[in-house]
Amino acid sequence: MAQPVTINIAALNKSISVPTGLFINNEFVPSIDSTELIEAVNPATEEVICSVVSASPKDIDAAVAAARNAFKTTWGKNVTGFERSRLINKLADLIESNAQELAELEALNNGKPVKIARDFDIGDTVQCLRYYAGWADKIVGQTLEVDNKNKLAFTRHDPIGVCGQIIPWNYPINMWAWKVAPALAVGCTIVMKPSELCPLTALKLSELVKEARFPPGVINTVPSYGAVGGAALAAHPDVDKVAFTGSTITGRKVMEAAAKSNLKKVSLELGGKSPHLVFSSADLDQAANWAALGICYNSGQDCTAGSRVYVQDDIYDKFLELLVTKVKAQVIGSGFDEASGGGPVVSKVQYDKVWSYIESGKQEGAKAIVGGVKRTGTGFFVDPTIFTEIRPDMKIVKEEIFGPVLSVGRFKTEEEAIALANDTTYGLGAGLHSTDANQCMRVSSALEAGTVWVNQYNILNNNVPFGGKKQSGIGRELGSYALEEYTSIKAVHWNFGEKLEWPL
Repeated sequence: MAQPVTINIAALNKSISVPTGLFINNEFVPSIDSTELIEAVNPATEEVICSVVSASPKDIDAAVAAARNAFKTTWGKNVTGFERSRLINKLADLIESNAQELAELEALNNGKPVKIARDFDIGDTVQCLRYYAGWADKIVGQTLEVDNKNKLAFTRHDPIGVCGQIIPWNYPINMWAWKVAPALAVGCTIVMKPSELCPLTALKLSELVKEARFPPGVINTVPSYGAVGGAALAAHPDVDKVAFTGSTITGRKVMEAAAKSNLKKVSLELGGKSPHLVFSSADLDQAANWAALGICYNSGQDCTAGSRVYVQDDIYDKFLELLVTKVKAQVIGSGFDEASGGGPVVSKVQYDKVWSYIESGKQEGAKAIVGGVKRTGTGFFVDPTIFTEIRPDMKIVKEEIFGPVLSVGRFKTEEEAIALANDTTYGLGAGLHSTDANQCMRVSSALEAGTVWVNQYNILNNNVPFGGKKQSGIGRELGSYALEEYTSIKAVHWNFGEKLEWPL
């Protein structure tokens, strides 16, 4: 067995034990054939926290084989929905009881504040699991009239099988739940590849999977580099479905690998460049709060970050003054400081990427009215930055930054606002603020996005579907719609009365 490590958290004067092996068949094991390790780094201090085993393609094969065996024997169609529900609820209870420690580990490896990880990410994770536990015994098909005297037909919503799940680093625990919960509810088995940047909480969650007494092989966790483990899962001939959350560039590679291998089912939740429209009738103070949340939350590392705000001309100056005040009030600091509302970005690579966009904005003529100045000292901290005097052709306006960088523009008419909002290759989220109900209906209908928020922003609910249009992805997460991503519909035609005459 691969040995756990004890991680010391100096800020809290405590330590946490974390497994370092691959979680296959409910055991933490070393790699079959590789000595490669993944270094988990604390983005607030730039120090290595610990190293974990990095899965090789052979390890992916072993995890898929474990998942396939469980699907055929102890899970899939071999266990009732009531039992699936019981186990998912048990896992939710264990996560809830370990929420503080999980949040501390998340803060250490990801950088986000403990209070945000605990109260939002993990709180939502528990709710997500319980929501899908409620679905586990309610997976139903249809009975269809064909010929009442002789025949009937019915449908079955069968679990699709072994699912490869590839999750990002921005919400390690939350994205784990979004993928795991609906798959378990319908009876699928899972090979989970967490991000190589933030693998620690996925391994800690795997301990709780075992404690909840899921059968071996139902959930397997294989930390690995994307080009190794992610590529192996996407191309694996015995994986029935792959779910990926991440960049559009990588999403294309996943889709291509799935197509070239066994044409496995694919769902993709990809990038965004989400617009936020503020109309003259809006409650400006509230609109400024939501716009600040849209770009500051999770230090802008959010696929639905409201990174483009467009404001109607006659309220532009007043709104901008409010927005600046709100954004300046956000405290970016250590995740272990209760005053912090945001932490560092996740890595040196991400830090350099965000700063390259800030410099690009300056060079292309945008005006940084907040932020735009590097801090001294250690840690990958980026203070929220607001650009004005923007143009549609600027990189900061067109491309996803994945950091706390906001572009603010203006518009005269509703038609112009809609055109600006939809002028993007992405279509994940959009927001609008107005007290004109007719305008809210018109604009929400016209915005080309999978999720539209009216007089709020970035708030999701586990019973409401989430996903993108255009290059923001395929398929839906959350709600009853996510169950469809993990099921295969079988039609059964039953003849109980017709006699076939032969030959024809």
